[in-house]
Amino acid sequence: MKCLETTWMQDMIRICGDGFRQGWHERNGGNLSYRISQEAIAELGDQLHYDQPWQSIGTEVKGLAGEFFAVTGSGKYMRNVELKPESHLAIIEISPDGLQYRIVWGLTEGGRPTSELPTHLMNHEVKKRITQGRHRVIYHAHPANLIALTFLLPLDSAVFTRELWEMATECPVVFPEGLGVVKWMVPGGKPIAEETSVFMEQVNAVVWAHHGLFCSGTDFDETFGLMHTIEKSAEILIKVLSVSPNKRQTITTADLIALAADFHVTLNPEALHLYDEGAKH
Repeated sequence: MKCLETTWMQDMIRICGDGFRQGWHERNGGNLSYRISQEAIAELGDQLHYDQPWQSIGTEVKGLAGEFFAVTGSGKYMRNVELKPESHLAIIEISPDGLQYRIVWGLTEGGRPTSELPTHLMNHEVKKRITQGRHRVIYHAHPANLIALTFLLPLDSAVFTRELWEMATECPVVFPEGLGVVKWMVPGGKPIAEETSVFMEQVNAVVWAHHGLFCSGTDFDETFGLMHTIEKSAEILIKVLSVSPNKRQTITTADLIALAADFHVTLNPEALHLYDEGAKH
C-alpha cells in the first residue's frame, strides 16, 4: 500500500486540516507527530529510502531507538498538508543510540522535521513507557482562548485544571488527571522539552504559557478531541471572566466527587481540593 493511502496517514493529514479550520494553526504554527508501528513500516517496503544523512535530535531518546515517526515539517503550513502532503510531512527513523534521526520519506521540496522535534520525541518516549506503547500521537497547536488564559490565571497546574474542569461537565471525565503548565520558555530546545516531558509523566496535556498546548493520545481522534475539549472549556471561561470576575454558581468539589464516582475516573487530588466548598473564585 502506498504511504499516502494508509489509514494512519490519512488520519494525520485530516487532523492538520481540522486544526487549521479551528483557527489553531496560523501561518506555520503548530506541529504533529505519530509513532508508526513496525508492522506499518514493513508494509511501506521500498517506498522508504535510507540514503539520507543522520542528524542530531538535540536530545537523547534511547527509549525510541529504531522507531519511526511521521512528523510535520519545520516552517510548513498546516493548511497546506492536505494539498501537498509529501512536501509537508516526513517519516524519520531514530538511530540505535537515540541521539540522531534521518529522513526516510517525504519533505520532497526540502526541509527538516518540526523545530520542536526534541519535545515531541521526549514526550513520545515518556508515553511509550508509561502507557505500554498505547499512546502514539503528540499534537501541538495554538488555541487562542487557552493562550489568553495564561495571561489571566496563575501559571499553576492545579489552578488551570480546576478552572477548566468547572466550565463543562465533560472536562473532568475527558482529562481527570488534569493538565500541566510550563512557564514561558524559549521553544524548540532541550530545556523546554525536559520540562514538558516531566509533566507528561502524569498528564496528557501540557500548556506552554503564552504559546500553546501539547496533547498526547492513543490515536488522532482521541488526541484532537482532548485539544478540542480543553480549548472549548477555555473559551467558556474567557466568556465568563469577560462578564464578571466572580461566578454566581459553579460545579462544586462535592459535584466533582460524585461525577468521578459515576464515571469511574480518578481526579487529580490537588485540583479537586484546591478550593474550599462554596468559595468564590
